[in-house]
Amino acid sequence: MEIINERMNNGDRSGNLVFDIYPLSSYYFSSKPALSFKDETLADRARRLKSNYDAHGMRTCVEAVILVELFKHPHLLLLQAKNCIYKLPGGRLRPGESDVDGLKRKLSSKLSADEDYYQTQWEVRECIGTWWKSDFETLPYPYLPSSGKNPKECTKLYLVKLPSSRDFIVPKNLKLLAVPMCQLHESRKTYGSIISGIPQLLSRFSINMVGS
Repeated sequence: MEIINERMNNGDRSGNLVFDIYPLSSYYFSSKPALSFKDETLADRARRLKSNYDAHGMRTCVEAVILVELFKHPHLLLLQAKNCIYKLPGGRLRPGESDVDGLKRKLSSKLSADEDYYQTQWEVRECIGTWWKSDFETLPYPYLPSSGKNPKECTKLYLVKLPSSRDFIVPKNLKLLAVPMCQLHESRKTYGSIISGIPQLLSRFSINMVGS
């Protein structure tokens, strides 16, 4: 699996790994037909997740950390649904599906015109964080909870490297936003613990803003 390129291995003078990002203006955005979402209550969702757990075991999700430059500052690409729900691009793995294949499939479904990820190249790098849920309605933790229960859900964050230019084709019922890293760090209530924790996870990288 191609995870770290030569530039990231070399690092900078401080020893941090160097990660190149490109200006938001280098990318093009348009829309495609809306995705269908389950319209359910929290109780309905908990019952559905329990049923899936009983049938398939722990739910594993993979999500992409995608960065762009705007106003000489790194921004994270987030999907917004229903004007108040913010998510990283990604989703649940199919049984037996690898992390990288599943993430590429989800990225193509939500950010590309062609849902065949072999047609749309996604450069998935290293896993930068793993979060766990001990129950279907609990908050995620960046470590395995000590409750003694088998974890019900695992969410893995992967750094995804963009090319210098790309078309993003987003479902009409989703918005693709570029959110400044400083805003994420200060807004846990808005973005949740996983997204707001990304600036800390990226602190070991030196972000190189190409062409800004």
